[in-house]
Amino acid sequence: MSYTPSRQDFDHYMTPNYSPQQIIPVRGEGSRLWDQEGREYIDFAGGIAVNSLGHCHPVLVNALKEQGETLWHLSNVFTNEPALKLAKTLTERTFADKVFLCSSGGEANEAALKLARRWAVDHHGEHKDKIISFYQSFHGRTFFTVSVGGQPKYSQGFGPVPGGILHASFNDLESVRGLVGDDTCAIMVEPMQGEGGIVPATQEFLQGLRDLCDEHNALLIFDEVQTGVGRSGELYAYKNFGITPDILTSAKSLGGGFPVGAMLTTDAIAASLAIGTHGSTYGGNALASAVALAAVEFIDTPEVLEGVKYRHDLFREHLETINRKHGVFKEIRGMGLLMGAQMSDAFEGRAKDILPLAIEEGVMALIAGPNVLRMAPSLVIPEADIAEGMARLERAIERLVASA
Repeated sequence: MSYTPSRQDFDHYMTPNYSPQQIIPVRGEGSRLWDQEGREYIDFAGGIAVNSLGHCHPVLVNALKEQGETLWHLSNVFTNEPALKLAKTLTERTFADKVFLCSSGGEANEAALKLARRWAVDHHGEHKDKIISFYQSFHGRTFFTVSVGGQPKYSQGFGPVPGGILHASFNDLESVRGLVGDDTCAIMVEPMQGEGGIVPATQEFLQGLRDLCDEHNALLIFDEVQTGVGRSGELYAYKNFGITPDILTSAKSLGGGFPVGAMLTTDAIAASLAIGTHGSTYGGNALASAVALAAVEFIDTPEVLEGVKYRHDLFREHLETINRKHGVFKEIRGMGLLMGAQMSDAFEGRAKDILPLAIEEGVMALIAGPNVLRMAPSLVIPEADIAEGMARLERAIERLVASA
């Protein structure tokens, strides 16, 4: 079929659950993209914190090419070398002993929740089934994960939600104390809420959750789908806090743009995921595993991780400079290269209005709810691209202010 698709084709052929921008990018290199018309953009969006090394990074391209000429997929009737290498590497660099590989963050979180319930039944009985999560959290789009997530708009309209799910207030330990009990099997939390507004957890809050789980024989699940694999300035954000979860989920940056997810846990807990209890057709396929292995090994180095922290400071300095001139932000927050700028009262709810203006100025950004401008660029974005992208973003914000 030789035709050039248009943005109108999306509306004609695709289900209407997305509303993409009007341009269609066709080529990427590093932190820059080009659309069908040859226009260039600086990418501060990173595929929603996915493109950890930008576009077409040689390390990932080489891994993809080499594995693509060798072995793609076997199914889990067999194992394969790249999957075993990836699992070994993840366990050696984290608290975990065992890894379950899958294709996405939603799948990783689904596996984590099912494992927590199964472990509780195995060790404590059917009554121990309650899962505590947090308002404004986001854990995926499967029916289980979207129900555990603390944003009802994503689960409404699909019929009865799974039972045994409770929600507390993020960074409010007392709200958790009011819900936790001997029937609690797990507490699931993001070390920094992503879709909920780029809100980091406090040290005291996460430590309190760890203590409550220990007190009530419950599992602590860290959803690191968005914060993991270098995004926070450490391989995983739990290392920033010195608090170890029982189960951790990973995806997004893990594959650098290739679909892959992982659930990490300990030997004792993993034993409940016995043969036949769970699975994933594409999980652990050789192609995805090879790319993810290359990404982890490249990112988990002092040079890259220290570079993330340095770039965080650069982004913050630029955003603060823009804000001093235009007064559009109330707060700038985040960890590493997952950053959010909350809109000021005068521009309440207008973060989304920046995005099309930014596209017109040649820079791609995101939102985290209607009131937070979000940035999740490549972990190795060049300083020159940061400076130029921020200049373009400022022009977009100037236009927003002028229209107010």
